[in-house]
Amino acid sequence: HGLKTKDLKINDTALEFIIEGYTRESGVRNLERQIAKVIRHFAIKVASDEKYEKSVTKEVVEEILGVPKLLRDRYEGNDVAGVATGLAWTQVGGDILYIETALSKGKGTMSITGNLGKVMRESATIALEYIKANAEELEIDPDIFQNYNVHIHVPEGATPKDGPSAGVAMLTALVSLITQRKVRKNLALTGEITLRGKVLPVGGIKEKILAAKRAKIKNIVLCEDNRKDVEEIKAEYLKGLHFEYVTDMSEMLKYTVTKQKVKDAKKF
Repeated sequence: HGLKTKDLKINDTALEFIIEGYTRESGVRNLERQIAKVIRHFAIKVASDEKYEKSVTKEVVEEILGVPKLLRDRYEGNDVAGVATGLAWTQVGGDILYIETALSKGKGTMSITGNLGKVMRESATIALEYIKANAEELEIDPDIFQNYNVHIHVPEGATPKDGPSAGVAMLTALVSLITQRKVRKNLALTGEITLRGKVLPVGGIKEKILAAKRAKIKNIVLCEDNRKDVEEIKAEYLKGLHFEYVTDMSEMLKYTVTKQKVKDAKKF
């Protein structure tokens, strides 16, 4: 666009803001377009002999490109029972996925919403049946399942979601809901579950870990068989993260669901 390096400086914070707020793709074509828009804004000023600040900041980017449309999800805390954070793989990288659950008086039915595919719905069914089968071990009153309906929701219904890797997050959310105990803070999970209580490995680990890091999540639960996938990632990307590797669901729940009750815990 005719500018020289002495004419403009885009700092790292501004560049990261463009990447996170205005682009979501596997390549860099759209990123190039957005940066070009910013540069053209200043090229006009140079051509018009207008005075301008040569350092491009986050605030200047927003002024030029408008309100960010694609800011990544952020971890929202663990103050509410029945909410867990899963990790998903998408065509443009990893993303975090909220699993929300609720109980309402009824006859023990389960409903699921959120544009979920068949495999993901099956994971929800497995999670609930495992809890029913192991209610005593989990210190849960079995009568709850006769007197309350279970609802599972995954927000952002406009985006189709499928795959088995949300199984561990669904299980954690449901146990937290029924026991009214807090999910461990700064936690995200990914892994497939089985009726006999096993946690199985899943794919897209690198992308999922980067998504967790973007969301400022510190603790990640994975299947033991995914350890090798983590070891293949450069150590600099793993800095500040703690990985908990599990092989079965009961072991996982001891880590993911704390003994502490949420504030204003409901009694079922």
